[in-house]
Amino acid sequence: MRSNPADYDLVAPDSLQAVISLLAEEPGKWLPIAGGTDVMVQYAAGKLPSRKLVSIWNLRELRRIEVLEDEIQIGAGCTYTDLHEHATINAEFPLLANAARWTGGIANQNRGTLGGNIVNASPAADSLPALLVYEAELILVSVRGERRLPYVAFHTGYKKMQLASDELIRAVCLSKRYSEYFPYTRKVGARNAQAISKVCIAALGRLTENAIEDIRIALGSVAPIPLRLVKTEQLIKGKSIDPPLIISAKKMAAAEIQPIDDMRSTADYRAVVAGNLAAEFLEKLQASSTAREVLARWNQLSPEEASNSILPCCGSSAWAEAMARRRPILDETSLLTASDEIWGSLTTSDWMEAFRSHPRIGESKGGTTALRQVAWSKEEQQNVTTAGQEAKAALARANREYEQRFGHIFIVCATGKSPTEILQILERRMRNDKETELREAAEQQRQITNIRLKKWLKG
Repeated sequence: MRSNPADYDLVAPDSLQAVISLLAEEPGKWLPIAGGTDVMVQYAAGKLPSRKLVSIWNLRELRRIEVLEDEIQIGAGCTYTDLHEHATINAEFPLLANAARWTGGIANQNRGTLGGNIVNASPAADSLPALLVYEAELILVSVRGERRLPYVAFHTGYKKMQLASDELIRAVCLSKRYSEYFPYTRKVGARNAQAISKVCIAALGRLTENAIEDIRIALGSVAPIPLRLVKTEQLIKGKSIDPPLIISAKKMAAAEIQPIDDMRSTADYRAVVAGNLAAEFLEKLQASSTAREVLARWNQLSPEEASNSILPCCGSSAWAEAMARRRPILDETSLLTASDEIWGSLTTSDWMEAFRSHPRIGESKGGTTALRQVAWSKEEQQNVTTAGQEAKAALARANREYEQRFGHIFIVCATGKSPTEILQILERRMRNDKETELREAAEQQRQITNIRLKKWLKG
């Protein structure tokens, strides 16, 4: 049964002080609403128990993001869009920025707020594990003044929290001390966005001399509240990452959570996924250490040496020289971002140079390939290399027809694709006009370059 609007009161004071005064006059009677993305679901279903609603959507005091010397203070009324579009949050708190991108669709991101996500107290909320690993603090405000509370102490049970009936969350505070940590986050669900998580993870790690100096792991959808895996962290902190440690961490993470069976998944599934995510985090943390070492050496090379070193990843000398000028580059994300930006800014002749560095699909030789490129091409075309003669002959004919039409070889990101899939793609692209096909080939080259950069980072 739908709700009747006549049964509800809605007020919208013009200041934070007016709101908290109203909450103090009738504690527990007024329900603060901001974006209303969860409240309106209950209202539409006739299940919203609160009859007095106070809008805090337009309060400027809650919509600020203040970047201070040692911390950032995010107003509780800031939307998910505010979060993932903010430069400092993206640069220094990528776990929170990614969670904001995953929360609902664009409409929900434009309305839903960080404070609302916290007080809604869903154990499946995407942003909350990130707040745990960043050791966030909440600023709570009432007519009695303000108090700061560690976020880890805020949720005390399912839909229970350390928030008095006359209090609001004013801001979320994150300390600016995680720039040297490796961030890892994943959401396991039907989709990344517009789907509630089956399991979500946020984690930070820092290695010193191949040992784990510090580690933080938090999961959502695995307990009545978002959960920090303290026992798993204690097990692995101070140790070197190796296969036995990864296995032990996987088992501990699966045992430490408190999952349930529900309509989205089962407890057994969540336990397995939690263990797998913890293991994947450690593997990526170890790989990130190798990547940092590769980048550290590359950053010290002369411009010519740096350009020559990275050239096989793309094949365009203009791209390689521009990448060398971008140094220092400190991590994989920055490397891939720089590559994409530079590739998109190049001329058609630069793109053609990169295209010429490839062998044709189905051939192991040809192009202006370096030895590393030859090895990478063989790996990328593995499914084609092992194909039968009939498939190879069909690809050879299609390659010739393509080159006659467009004037350059067919470029496709072949990794994981079968000869049949590649032929279908080639036949579809033969219908493109020349400008459209050039752009599509350039996009495929961008994807190939990113794959090769990740291989290059492995040393």
